[in-house]
Amino acid sequence: MKNALITGITGQDGSYLSELLLEKGYNVYGIMRRKSVVDYGNVEHIKDKIHFIYADMTDVISLINAMKISQADEVFNLAAQSFVATSWEQPLATTDIDALGVTNMLEAIRTVKPNARFYQASTSEMFGLVQEIPQKETTPFYPRSPYGVAKLYGHWITKNYRESFGLYACSGILFNHESERRGKEFVTRKITNAVARIKLEIQDCIELGNMDSKRDWGHSKDYVNAMWLMLQQDKPDDFVIATNETRTVREFVEIAFGHVGITLTWQGTGINEIGIDNATGKTIVKINPLFFRPAEVDILLGDPSKAEQTLGWKRDISFAELVERMIKNDLKLIEKEISISKL
Repeated sequence: MKNALITGITGQDGSYLSELLLEKGYNVYGIMRRKSVVDYGNVEHIKDKIHFIYADMTDVISLINAMKISQADEVFNLAAQSFVATSWEQPLATTDIDALGVTNMLEAIRTVKPNARFYQASTSEMFGLVQEIPQKETTPFYPRSPYGVAKLYGHWITKNYRESFGLYACSGILFNHESERRGKEFVTRKITNAVARIKLEIQDCIELGNMDSKRDWGHSKDYVNAMWLMLQQDKPDDFVIATNETRTVREFVEIAFGHVGITLTWQGTGINEIGIDNATGKTIVKINPLFFRPAEVDILLGDPSKAEQTLGWKRDISFAELVERMIKNDLKLIEKEISISKL
């Protein structure tokens, strides 16, 4: 029976990865920051099956202690300040966690158990102002946010520890992956939550930023399987995990509304664009310039062929199913909220 240590265990990816590892018979340890109120987040339903350790990515002593307690055979570093907008508001905190935190975790592994295998959650945001389409493992990086820059440091320090100290350390360059467990601050969940609320007539409209941004969207459950596969290979390597399909934010909005029987008509351009409900004539989508990034990432499109060929990885959940699952989940959650409020 293997021991796994997961940082960021209460998040979207941490919860799906925990479920996967528990199914495979792992002892799962998870790092949590101490708070005045304990919050198990997305692993609330399996908290009794997980061994929690209080530690912090900015405190290497606590990470060394976590390694000693868990004696982890595999370490999955998913902890991050992962919201791009917040990285502009808190660039130093983002750097401490997303960049230096990776070094701290690698040092903890090197100190306590250098034969442990390490997975670093890299991101397509490192490509930023893309230098080629689609993006693959050899594509030059050009990050366009403090988040992307910090993640690029984490990516390169992982590679350096692999090459300098012989650690089994690899990075998954994951493109956008969403799910029913996505935080509401992220655009995909913001959309599906708002669509459900508009359908149930408790919200009038949704305000969004750049509708023309293009992203490569997959489901988190598929992507955590790729993380696990990376640590089962004979040699460590880095892999792009993506769908090789790109959609605009506008397309996501249209499909999301379509799942609740609402068809949109678009009027205007740029910041004056609005989306109108065909059936009622009401404006239910508006553009708010405050949601535009200081430096935009216009298109992300990943080439997962290396992961498909080397790891045998493939995605099972299509884009349409991803959106449908998110919409159904938000409808269920909001209907529950409404019924409770009536009581």
